[in-house]
Amino acid sequence: MKKYFVIVITFFLLVSCDKKSKVEKAVEEISVTLKVDRFDQAFFEAKPNELSNLKAEYPFFFPEGTPDDVWVEKMQNKDWRALYAEVQKKFPDFNKQTTEIEDLFKHFKYYFPETVMPKIYTVIADMDYNNKAIYANDKLIIALELYLGKSHQFYTFPEYLKQNFEERQMMPDIVASYAMRKIPPPSEKTLLANMIYYGKELYLKDVMLPNHTDAEKIGYTSEQIAWSQENESYIWRFFIEENLLFSSDTKLENRFINQAPFSKFYLEIDNESPGRIGQWIGWQIVRSFMENNEVSLQEMLKMDAKQIFERSKYKPKKNE
Repeated sequence: MKKYFVIVITFFLLVSCDKKSKVEKAVEEISVTLKVDRFDQAFFEAKPNELSNLKAEYPFFFPEGTPDDVWVEKMQNKDWRALYAEVQKKFPDFNKQTTEIEDLFKHFKYYFPETVMPKIYTVIADMDYNNKAIYANDKLIIALELYLGKSHQFYTFPEYLKQNFEERQMMPDIVASYAMRKIPPPSEKTLLANMIYYGKELYLKDVMLPNHTDAEKIGYTSEQIAWSQENESYIWRFFIEENLLFSSDTKLENRFINQAPFSKFYLEIDNESPGRIGQWIGWQIVRSFMENNEVSLQEMLKMDAKQIFERSKYKPKKNE
């Protein structure tokens, strides 16, 4: 009996791998060529008397009403130039990253044929960690100063933010920006609606980034992933017992959804928990839904959160 069981499991694993390989083979056959424009280099290598040429070539990077003196000062400022030097050390060229982005857009194109192929612009911006990578129709803008590595001397951010300033986070950040155009905003303000919204985004990363780890997709450390898995049943029971799922209390977003050093159960476990635990639970619900329903990716992204939850058959793994 045991031998028969092993054979059955092996068969299903082989079928699953074959299905996956067929998709990936189809993705590989899609032709995608993206062009990179190193605006960071164009700007900091330019002389002040060349500013008018830069503004003519890149008008979208120079808001109207900003005096030229502001841009000249930035070109010559020692701190900005030191940051530029560090970016050039990390990214002397962008060939490897371009190949990764092209592979990513092959996946976008496979699942969403209408996807517009953008021109890539690398920039050095204002360390806005909420906008590390921006996909905007025909442009993909990547702020390289936020991918120098979490231990870089220029970062004065809290640890929970710095841990995502790694080069490996670039592709997940691009998917997150892309997802904003594919996932309708929550129709309700409940905790569950927010959880499912981000669960959809994270599931999109599952599909688009098959070679990334769960930790990289959500921006956790491996220890934070382990904590979430070990405490999944407890977290879920807390949400149920406290009647939080269908609550519209705006404080719940900061407690369980938004960027934070830890999630706020108001219990002793708070300091052990990672922030955004609601997103992680939403991810598990969406995964469970996709495992238990014959629904396309495109259909799922448009579905109502409550419907996904009710049909997900989600059951957290019990602690051993």
